[in-house]
Amino acid sequence: MSEDKPALICEREGPVAIIVNNDAPINRMTLAFIDELEQLLPELAEDDSVRAIIIRGAGEENFSVGMNLKQLGQGIEEKGGIDALLDQRLRVLAMIEHLEKPVIAVLCGYCLGGGLELPLACHFRLAAEDGAQIGLPELDIGTVPAWGGTARLTRCVGRDQALDIILRAKKISGPRALEIGLVHEIWPNDQLQQKALELAQELAAMPPWSVAGVMRCVVGAEHASMDKALATEREAVHKVSSGKHQLEGMMAFLEKRKPDFSGPPD
Repeated sequence: MSEDKPALICEREGPVAIIVNNDAPINRMTLAFIDELEQLLPELAEDDSVRAIIIRGAGEENFSVGMNLKQLGQGIEEKGGIDALLDQRLRVLAMIEHLEKPVIAVLCGYCLGGGLELPLACHFRLAAEDGAQIGLPELDIGTVPAWGGTARLTRCVGRDQALDIILRAKKISGPRALEIGLVHEIWPNDQLQQKALELAQELAAMPPWSVAGVMRCVVGAEHASMDKALATEREAVHKVSSGKHQLEGMMAFLEKRKPDFSGPPD
């Protein structure tokens, strides 16, 4: 990548932030991209004007082929060892997963290795109807997924499908990914980016405190006891109770109109 070319671009469409991995056409996840993403995510988390986030690759050909393997040695040296390098990636993906704002990954073309592990940490995944190649093919190069891919893929599609994809280094299509529950929707390639934006705008129009409460309740719920999950839900209920957005939602229902959840919630 050229030194004067930014590794990451963050664009805005109203309340939607669009994060672009700026390494077209194959959109490798470079050291600079991960560093900049780690810095950007807390800023988006704190920015109340951002209510939904899209992550995509530059151009319309590929989401990402994963890590730039030519930078592996450099990354190990800069971060102080392989564990530190991998820990950063796990940390960044955990930040995405635990954001209290919905994050949408837009999958087209190559979505391989880290190019699937990052989307697995997102809350919604939309894929192209044609041409997507989605997988964790690390066994083809004698290694294993290292950014949480084994755990997140298993929790997403189940043990049998995860083993089939990983052990056979499969690259599956958008329709197949939809069939096994790996993605939420597929769209014709020329509609994919717009559909992702429409979904983000739909989510951004929801009351932000309620969205944040649901995110806290649902993300990680499968690892919590029922008592803990119910306590988290009750906390979310108390947080939104009597707030301006709850009042607006109820009044809109009674008045048979669309609610307006703009502005601060209290």
